[in-house]
Amino acid sequence: MTEDEPVNDDELLTIGAFGARARLSAKALRLYDRLGLLVPAHVDDASGYRYYRADQIERARLVALLRRLDMPLARIADVVETGGATGADRLAAYWADVEARLAAQRTLAEYLRGRLSGRSSEMYGRFEVETVDVPERVVITETRHTLADELPAWIGTSLGRLEKAAEACGGVTAAPFVVYHSEVSMESDGPAEACVPVADEAAARAWAEEHGRSWQTRVRVEPARRLAYTRITKAQVAHPQILAAFEAVEAWMKREGWDYDGPCREVYFADWDAAGPQDAVCDVAFPVRRPG
Repeated sequence: MTEDEPVNDDELLTIGAFGARARLSAKALRLYDRLGLLVPAHVDDASGYRYYRADQIERARLVALLRRLDMPLARIADVVETGGATGADRLAAYWADVEARLAAQRTLAEYLRGRLSGRSSEMYGRFEVETVDVPERVVITETRHTLADELPAWIGTSLGRLEKAAEACGGVTAAPFVVYHSEVSMESDGPAEACVPVADEAAARAWAEEHGRSWQTRVRVEPARRLAYTRITKAQVAHPQILAAFEAVEAWMKREGWDYDGPCREVYFADWDAAGPQDAVCDVAFPVRRPG
């Protein structure tokens, strides 16, 4: 029998014959068996030889193709077992995650190439820096000491909690932001302060009195400020490539003769979950003032 001859779906094929039709090696088939991704239809008790049915060929080829996407084995099993439109949706979700990771890695590689080659000024030139005046605002806040790898999850959780709390404080009046009172990196834990501007100061203080101890929440008045900022994409928010944006603003401040007037911050003005890797989501900003 040749590879192109029809095979009855119920016919048992040796691992060699099945592998030839599925375009997979015996080694790969043994691995898929061991992982539970493609179990033989029959294993001879005496010899241990594996036999497969012809109707398993499509599954074998699907598993092999998904492996070429570097999909984790657990997710491959989920996609293959689910199949149909649901399996296709789960594959699409996995690939969206891959593209987001690749976009972040591409940005990081560009940042590191600029650093290694000494092209910092050229790298900073990619960021357009502007200034904006923001009015005095009442904000409800949460403060936490956190390292860089824990920061993204904390920002999302904290801002989400504060935005929900803002419903009892007259509503959100401006984009949420995160203030860095000291460096946050893999070695330094800040602290960072999540802030949501709200409309009703009295209601905010009553809310903070009730929840402040459990959530380390407080209310403060953020003074009117001038911010020097640059707008970045979702991919650029990831650490450490976001550092290039902060450094670009600082280089611009030095060049234009501005002094620091408070700790740096990230202003999140877009729907994070709905944004794609190349969508603008955040302003990296420094409060600034003229010397003297």
